[in-house]
Amino acid sequence: MRTILIAGMLTLGLSTGASAMSISVDWTGTTECFDRESPLIKLKDVPKRAVKLRLAMVDLDAPQYPHGGGEVAYKEQAQLAKGAFRYTGPCPPAIHQYQWTIEALDASGEPVDSAKVVVPFPPK
Repeated sequence: MRTILIAGMLTLGLSTGASAMSISVDWTGTTECFDRESPLIKLKDVPKRAVKLRLAMVDLDAPQYPHGGGEVAYKEQAQLAKGAFRYTGPCPPAIHQYQWTIEALDASGEPVDSAKVVVPFPPK
């Protein structure tokens, strides 16, 4: 009976969508307005099945502005260099909060994990 209960708890824990993957964004070198080169993005615990990463940035203070994002090949690198993909960089009149979302995609293009981080720009 205990084995069944533990297995059920493990299955429940896995199905909650808890993500081990994480990212951080480094704005160093990003110009103040509409930089076309993405910032340095550090990756942690990306699933081994991932072959591509899909990234998007949303200004939480002005979500209607289309910053876009991009896709890049993933080859187990620990970071995406500045300029790894094109997007429309921030140009807020004051500090805004930007939410970065990254999805790890498998060979069939299906998401296998995702992570989000919110960072201010300009950096404090």
